[in-house]
Amino acid sequence: MILHPLKFEPIYKERIWGGEKLQTQLNKNVSGEAIGESWELSDVKGEPSVVAEGVLKGKTLQELSETYQSALLGKKVYDAFGTKFPLLIKYIDAKSDLSIQVHPNDQLAKERHNSFGKTEMWYVMQADEGAKLMVGFNQEVTKEQYQKHLEDNTLTEILNFEEVKKGDVYFLPTGRIHAIGGGIVLAEIQQTSDITYRIYDWNRVDAQGNGRELHTALALDAIDYTLHKNYKTDYKEAENEVTTIVDCPYFTTNLIPFTGELILNHDDKDSFVIYMCVKGNVTFETNLYKEVLKFGETLLLPASLKNIKISTDEASELLEVYIK
Repeated sequence: MILHPLKFEPIYKERIWGGEKLQTQLNKNVSGEAIGESWELSDVKGEPSVVAEGVLKGKTLQELSETYQSALLGKKVYDAFGTKFPLLIKYIDAKSDLSIQVHPNDQLAKERHNSFGKTEMWYVMQADEGAKLMVGFNQEVTKEQYQKHLEDNTLTEILNFEEVKKGDVYFLPTGRIHAIGGGIVLAEIQQTSDITYRIYDWNRVDAQGNGRELHTALALDAIDYTLHKNYKTDYKEAENEVTTIVDCPYFTTNLIPFTGELILNHDDKDSFVIYMCVKGNVTFETNLYKEVLKFGETLLLPASLKNIKISTDEASELLEVYIK
């Protein structure tokens, strides 16, 4: 069987900080007032993505990886990860601030949780006026100083907050402390891992008056206390061109802003390719396949498909993600 580009059923996650923008802005078919995440592609244990349409409808991402192996994943990716799909793809709607958190690196995650670490990136799709992200520290900090601020409930004094707008990109290597602020919708690309160490949750409690679990001790050895001059990723986009915005060992992400038609050739890649539509609507065509990818949808292009034509009648933008 010849594999075709694949759409999957989103997995929706209710969160204490979630809102309604996944429905009202991204047109997701979900009801609820606190839907914080739409998992677009997941091979997290117990949370498998399922094909939404076509002859493979109902098959899980894990089943496809086991059946088609290199044809789906690429030989290089298959050799490195086996049938475990290595990326988790999400859209996130933060109506209120997320907890301040950090993710362990591969070594710590393996030792403690038998999991991958969690390097990730954010692409801001929409931000209310004045909305901020929290990334890294705003001054040189030692582990001891960090602990003192945590104990004194003054942690926010040493954290770096930045106002954001559509198109802003942040790369978050493991160890970098971070939080999405309220009023932001973004695309998140990360290693397949659901390991999060929650450090501070704004003294928030649920309807029963209980605070969420914190992972203070686990986080101490996971945090990178280094001060960086710039946390935002700078890039220059060009219309009808592929611009790399993040390139790391775990994934490469390109931005494609375009109108009209483009032919995308992947002969240079030995990997699946993921497309996230972050503006407009885009038609994808191969020899045997044609479908529109709407704003807020995601498509998985199997590694065996090397050429695809994309077209649009309006200004559109795609995130293109793969593994080198």
